[in-house]
Amino acid sequence: MRIHQLGDGVPEVAVVGGIHGDEPCGPAAVERLVAEAPPVERPVKLVVANEEALARDERFLDEDLNRAFPGDADADGHEGRLAHDLARELEGCTTLALHSTQSFADPFALCDTVDEIARAVVPHLPVDTLIETDLFTEGRLIEHPHTVEVECGLQGSDDAADNAYRLARSFLAATGALDAPTPDGSNPEGPTGGEDATADDVAVFRLLQPVGKPPADEYEVFVDNFERVETGERFAVADGETFTADEPFYPVLMSAGGYADVFGYAAEKVGSLE
Repeated sequence: MRIHQLGDGVPEVAVVGGIHGDEPCGPAAVERLVAEAPPVERPVKLVVANEEALARDERFLDEDLNRAFPGDADADGHEGRLAHDLARELEGCTTLALHSTQSFADPFALCDTVDEIARAVVPHLPVDTLIETDLFTEGRLIEHPHTVEVECGLQGSDDAADNAYRLARSFLAATGALDAPTPDGSNPEGPTGGEDATADDVAVFRLLQPVGKPPADEYEVFVDNFERVETGERFAVADGETFTADEPFYPVLMSAGGYADVFGYAAEKVGSLE
């Protein structure tokens, strides 16, 4: 784990990248902020988490770090110990965790439950969607109080790295650490962000259940994330076996190759962040 600090004093704001070693966008954003060293109004902690997995371009070494929290200092595995150390470093910090996905190109935010931090921060990020994960947060950093996760874009893409940087700066501006979300003082490009952003701009979805994926050689997904799937509608195929919706749902993080045993998640749309 590599830790940098902007400003003097005890940080109460943090940005974390590299929780997964195959998601380089977060570390790229952290390194860019470190190189720029912008003047800050509040001290900021910048963290590159799983350096060993990043060096190998692997998601994790022993177990998924984002399923290992709160961790254990005496854990046998690398990620179990790292989860303990990272949770300790983030204690008392309002935190943004940067991720990327194989299922959706546009950035969106995630939280455990919609709380005061999500309501205060997310409208000022360049996102128009917030996912309430609620029942699916066991072992994830998102359970850490005052934490928001963002999916920055497609894994390994330049766009995801650029988005991660914009999201990080927007978060630091929203939490009072930076004067402006971009170096030139302008608002970030995107559906929301900046002084004119409102909670009504952000649609909120709540995860309901995983959508199982059987073992197969070939998969195909026919639906778009965050677009309603109707009862009886075909949403995927696995080795010629067709899957249709038993009831309406909104797909989230759904793709042919993102997860080994699920296509993604079924969600309900619960309104806007108001």
